[in-house]
Amino acid sequence: MNGPTVVVTGGAGFLGSHLCERLLERGARVVCLDSFLTGSPRNVEHLIGSPRFRLIECDLTGFVHVPGEVDMVLHFASAASPADYLRYPIETLKVGSLGTLHALGLAREKDARFVLASTSEVYGDPLCHPQPESYWGNVNPVGPRSVYDEAKRFAESLTTAYRNSHGTGTGIVRIFNTYGPRMRPHDGRAIPTFIRQALSGEPITVTGDGSQTRSICYVDDTIAGVLALADSELPGPVNIGGPEEVTMLRLAETIRDLTGSSSPIKLIERPEDDPRVRRPDTTLAAEKLGWRPRVSMTEGLRRTISWFAGELAGRAGGSGHVYAS
Repeated sequence: MNGPTVVVTGGAGFLGSHLCERLLERGARVVCLDSFLTGSPRNVEHLIGSPRFRLIECDLTGFVHVPGEVDMVLHFASAASPADYLRYPIETLKVGSLGTLHALGLAREKDARFVLASTSEVYGDPLCHPQPESYWGNVNPVGPRSVYDEAKRFAESLTTAYRNSHGTGTGIVRIFNTYGPRMRPHDGRAIPTFIRQALSGEPITVTGDGSQTRSICYVDDTIAGVLALADSELPGPVNIGGPEEVTMLRLAETIRDLTGSSSPIKLIERPEDDPRVRRPDTTLAAEKLGWRPRVSMTEGLRRTISWFAGELAGRAGGSGHVYAS
């Protein structure tokens, strides 16, 4: 029996590539759409030999057409690292607005379930802690991070409008800080930066005083949560993220210990609007989807460090700024 056909936008990115991989393991036919602005064909090259996988270079802000039946559209196209969306602010806003509009249009045309990859960044610098899905957020609409935060908030609104106005089967997943293999060593986020610096013997650069927190989740657990929502009829939004809140200073120290590095820790300027705290309330995911993360922070970091150790040779360049998310 043929499996379902699933379109994954941004499928050559970090999360998207893991999603494509897991869907193929489940027997699905996967159509991966990516503009390669921040994603890379290299992330899915090991999948190209499968007869159930198609990789199509596609800018979602233009016309989108996928022939044949489609059962599900998973919309993951977007820059996700602050270094990327600050470099591509207009592109980030366009993929969150026009790209979401076109992905929703495809789902409506095909009568397919649509799942939006939203983000914990819709909560901004939260005044409510931990963050439940009912919290509306504290976002600066004209700050440097707004190009990502507001793009995702608009995408959530548009997704909800399609559900309410057109009856499109939609789901919204709010993804908290995810890490794992296939992150780029120089993407500017804390974990790949700390690992790269520790493995290279460079100072580990922690922003501010290091007291700001994140709740990190290993990629396998995040993908399991996304697919649990996709398989349900739940509209969301649903938080998917790790329950263990960690300061950036402790995270840097843990990575230094796990790599056996002697790198010093260096405090640098904290970026504007960098959230002070971040921790999801995952009660809804546990009760409605039966989802809980399984991979501990230590184990997830070990796996990620092992992958990065094999990747760093021949890599060069990158940004001088480090972001906690």
